[in-house]
Amino acid sequence: MNTEFRVRPFESRVALNDALAERLAREIDQAARGPVALMLSGGHTPLQAYQALATRTFTPSSSLEIFYSDDRYVPPASDASNFRATRALLEALALPAEHVHRVRTELPLDRAVEDYEQQLRALLQANTRITVGLLGLGADGHTASLFSEAHLQRATGKLAIGVQRPDGLAGVSVTPELLAHIEEVLFIVAGADKRAALKAFVERAPDSVAARAVASCHNVEVWADRDAWPPASPQPDPS
Repeated sequence: MNTEFRVRPFESRVALNDALAERLAREIDQAARGPVALMLSGGHTPLQAYQALATRTFTPSSSLEIFYSDDRYVPPASDASNFRATRALLEALALPAEHVHRVRTELPLDRAVEDYEQQLRALLQANTRITVGLLGLGADGHTASLFSEAHLQRATGKLAIGVQRPDGLAGVSVTPELLAHIEEVLFIVAGADKRAALKAFVERAPDSVAARAVASCHNVEVWADRDAWPPASPQPDPS
């Protein structure tokens, strides 16, 4: 599949955050019309949008489900936990506990991977639409907790894998097979340190793990602030 990776530039990080909060609010409201799942990403970039959404009042929904692109193998209350970073949003949504699919890091790592695989497989078997999945892009070209060729190879045939991260922590990540079920994969990218990685991603550089991870996805869009995706330099006037 030769999916086009579309880039939508934003003038500022604030504009990007505001647009993301509005997009997620629309997806949350859509759950009133039928079962919908959203995949949230970790990292610093989407946090302000999550925090803005947490201040809103939502009508409790029994048909919205949330899961995560990945999480570090740390206690759920740890500052490094992606699940913890979204707790205020989850409280605002008032979802039933069984509709929040998280990596159960209180389990031994192998069991946590197996448990997350089972949660994701049950979600797919229920034919729940995963309308939007958020992903980040690391300056090193990774996405979710997929950092290397070895991770991509081990992901074949699986929905979740355990990984050893470059920061020394273990992690649990979704796989390209899971990502292929998402109707729209939305990368949220901000900061000049992501510029080279984003260029490699859009150009499908062979060493871009992120590009390879979503190569089978139907619909991929990048929302980037102007630091990560600066406007093209004006061309000289030939006259």
